Amino acid sequence: MPYQLCDKVRSLEPYEPIKGQYKIRLDANESFYSMPEEVLSEIRDIVNTLDFNRYPDPMATELIRSFSDFYGLDPDTVTATNGSDEMLYLLASAMLKKNSTVVVADPDFSMYNFYSFLSENKVITYRKNELLGINVDDLIKTVNDNSADMVIFSNPCNPTGLGISADDARKLVRSVNALVVLDEAYMDFWDQSILTEASSYDNLIVLKTASKAVGCAAIRLGFAVANKTITNALRAVKSPYNVNSLSQRIGTCVYAHKDMLIERRDTIIRNTKELYKSILALKERYSLAFDIVEPCANFVFVRTELAKDIFTYLLENGIAVRFFGSAGALRITTGSEEENAEVLRCIEKYIAASCRTRVCGR
Repeated sequence: MPYQLCDKVRSLEPYEPIKGQYKIRLDANESFYSMPEEVLSEIRDIVNTLDFNRYPDPMATELIRSFSDFYGLDPDTVTATNGSDEMLYLLASAMLKKNSTVVVADPDFSMYNFYSFLSENKVITYRKNELLGINVDDLIKTVNDNSADMVIFSNPCNPTGLGISADDARKLVRSVNALVVLDEAYMDFWDQSILTEASSYDNLIVLKTASKAVGCAAIRLGFAVANKTITNALRAVKSPYNVNSLSQRIGTCVYAHKDMLIERRDTIIRNTKELYKSILALKERYSLAFDIVEPCANFVFVRTELAKDIFTYLLENGIAVRFFGSAGALRITTGSEEENAEVLRCIEKYIAASCRTRVCGR
């Protein structure tokens, strides 16, 4: 009998982002900044001096030190990974027994559910309220009623841009026996982080990434921050040489440019606020049935019956944003001032034409 794939992977399809070339890419929540010439010059020196015939540092010592200096952490509480995805898979597989119960939220980042499924865990979905927020007392009840082994969600949330406060995050950690994993990939754009407190709890892991505010999506760097017991376990179960030498040294270099990163982060926050206000203004000007979430991240989430049509129109005009069909929503990443202006111009052009042929209001 010929070999057959097991049931859980037989029907899976590879992840594919939006295909094609677009003049403006605002679909993946990346930073619109690339590296300045000063940093690029340092990176070229790194490439020229790299020992390509040697394995990387298995503990990513210098990278972790640079990351820890940037956020004010003890390096002994940090684990570096090949993007946050590697850590998500480790959490679902190595850190949990088979058939463990994992609580995820909906809507949220789909990979939490996916890696739990691959690891053959039982997944319980906490449904967010009509305003797309988390009621922390309800979430605590869901975790405890199901005797969950782990609860994981993004804070602020991808794709909604909403988050729970630091006080609510602390309440959750203190109120459950489960391992709490807070993915703070977008917390650089908000002020409710508990990253520096992670090592003081026995059931908390906070995840960070270099792919958003830091602008290093290309080199795939993720980090987990926890107490030393959990950190030692994470370092033991990860692959020995999981972060390649080039990514380690580039990351070390970039995190050392603290003033640059902070200045760019502040610009992204400012641009996001302006993008949000501008979409609100469009809503009022055309009496649109737009449900717009005030963001804590670097994107704006808009629910509307026009989502698919606007998404298609933007693609036709060389602009890529993210469309969520099940939610009837658009997620628009913050771009430069010029990119945001072009996106708004195209959206308004579509709306103006649409309003001539149909009723746009409620």
